[in-house]
Amino acid sequence: MCSHSPSCAGPGTLVRHPVAARPEQGWTLLCDGSIVFDDSGELHPDGRVVPPCRLPADRLAVAA
Repeated sequence: MCSHSPSCAGPGTLVRHPVAARPEQGWTLLCDGSIVFDDSGELHPDGRVVPPCRLPADRLAVAA
């Protein structure tokens, strides 16, 4: 799917490039067909899902 020369290595690599972005909807389409969401989750073309990285509630800042 990637049209870069040389082509990007595929899902899970760090050399993927944005093809389309919809920041108002919270997602970016990458050149390998993966969708990356603003909450750090990912959906890959083969159906694999990478869950978002979230901090446990006890590590969140609390206003005094």
